[in-house]
Amino acid sequence: MLSILLLILIGALSAILGSIVGIGGGIIIVPTMVYFGVEHHLLTGITPQIAIGTSSIILIVTGLTSTLGYMKSKQVDIKNGYIFLIGLLPGSLVGSLLSRYLTLDSFNLYFGIFLIFVSIILMVRYYIKPISLFEKKKYERTYIANDGTTYHYHVPPVFAFFATFGIGILTGLFGIGGGALMTPLMLIVFRFPPHVAVGTSMMMIFFSSVMSSIGHIFQGHVAWHYAIVLVISSYFGAKLGVKINQSIQSNTVVVLLRTVMLLMGIYLIIKSIL
Repeated sequence: MLSILLLILIGALSAILGSIVGIGGGIIIVPTMVYFGVEHHLLTGITPQIAIGTSSIILIVTGLTSTLGYMKSKQVDIKNGYIFLIGLLPGSLVGSLLSRYLTLDSFNLYFGIFLIFVSIILMVRYYIKPISLFEKKKYERTYIANDGTTYHYHVPPVFAFFATFGIGILTGLFGIGGGALMTPLMLIVFRFPPHVAVGTSMMMIFFSSVMSSIGHIFQGHVAWHYAIVLVISSYFGAKLGVKINQSIQSNTVVVLLRTVMLLMGIYLIIKSIL
């Protein structure tokens, strides 16, 4: 009973936070499952690979639910989303196959470093001016926000392929959906409008999670009895997260999330060394 309540909390909170900020929630699900399963044995049969594979399944639901919600408010750039998927999907499959080589210590070290890296990105992403690398008019798209602000942004296909392929590998390797890196990439490099970046990121999370899940299912890296509980709680959490995103500023959530990730990253690195 305790494990079920724990899974409901993990699924709901990760989906709420993930859909508000556009990172999916896998970056919360994976380390918490490892923590409660491997460290405290409250979840039986958990290994880093099982946590990663199960997280990928959950992110399919979170990504799809959030994407449908954001599409209703026209916050998803479907055309450029398909361009991103050309690199993201094969990268996700490659990463899922590479995850078999992770030990508990190597997982703690690499995931800890990754969490700190993402937390730093979340700290500085609003202070970094968009990089003006691409000004070709054939790639330009225009978006007018609800407050009347006009955004012009560009997605060159070749650069997008290589960038998203690398993100896809990390997505499959750690079961994090890719939104933690896709959202900053869209904001800083491709100059997306913030709300469109979050909505499009959730679309990326859905498709990349489908691909990485195929690799993890093939390798037997999914705890289906836990996945069912997490899927149900994540579904309702994602719907709530979309509503919150559309009604309030998400800066407070971002601050909380990056602080937790920074502390968790430091903890995991220390655990891998001791």
